[in-house]
Amino acid sequence: MKALILAAGYATRLRPLTDTWAKELLPVGGRPIVDRIVDNLARVDEVDEMHLVTNAHKAPWFHEWASGLDVTIHDDGTTSNDDRLGAIGDMLFVVDRIGTDDDLLVIAGDNLFDFQLSDLVAYWQTKGVASAVALRDVGSPDLARQYGIVGLDVDGRIRSFIEKPPEPASTLAATATYLYHREHVGLIRTYVETEANADQPGRLVAWLHEREPVYGWVFTEPWYDIGDHAQLLEADNRLRAAAGLPTRAVYEPS
Repeated sequence: MKALILAAGYATRLRPLTDTWAKELLPVGGRPIVDRIVDNLARVDEVDEMHLVTNAHKAPWFHEWASGLDVTIHDDGTTSNDDRLGAIGDMLFVVDRIGTDDDLLVIAGDNLFDFQLSDLVAYWQTKGVASAVALRDVGSPDLARQYGIVGLDVDGRIRSFIEKPPEPASTLAATATYLYHREHVGLIRTYVETEANADQPGRLVAWLHEREPVYGWVFTEPWYDIGDHAQLLEADNRLRAAAGLPTRAVYEPS
């Protein structure tokens, strides 16, 4: 199994902070966000390769970060939010380099979560030729409007997936953690070549579940999608408190 961390976005909502920092390298609780993902991946026995895709602006920072780590950095060559490939486009960019002959675990590099990726993999392994996505009940219709909202059947198979619905039918949200069966990885190209939106990664799941089996694995542990300054400060303070560090009124990347 190969793992891919998505870190090629431009994090415009966190500017000017992200003009000089990669969002995924911002420290929370005293450690870079992406370090926590790599540590979690290292506990998954099935993962034998780790890859990270970024853009030309952030690539030097990630090459420095990856020194001494067993993580391959891929620079997609884009230089601004205007010419970005989008998350699904970046997935295809890397798949074209590493091949489609293995299962692919994809994680957004700004995802902070306490669940174990090995538990997601163990669940997925019971489903045969299928893909899977990690789900969390966000508990609020207002929050649900910001995510892809999922409907499951009694076996956990995804039967509906609506990206950012104005009137969500539930509060069960897809997090940016996906496990694609090797027989589905080649369909990433089909999606990019036939669909208009290659940006939001959830749109691939919304498309795929209508063609192939995709299951939802529900977790209850804490999860943060670091999208703006308030979420970054909240996540940082929670993890600082857990690490015995003083909390702060304003986030600083120090």
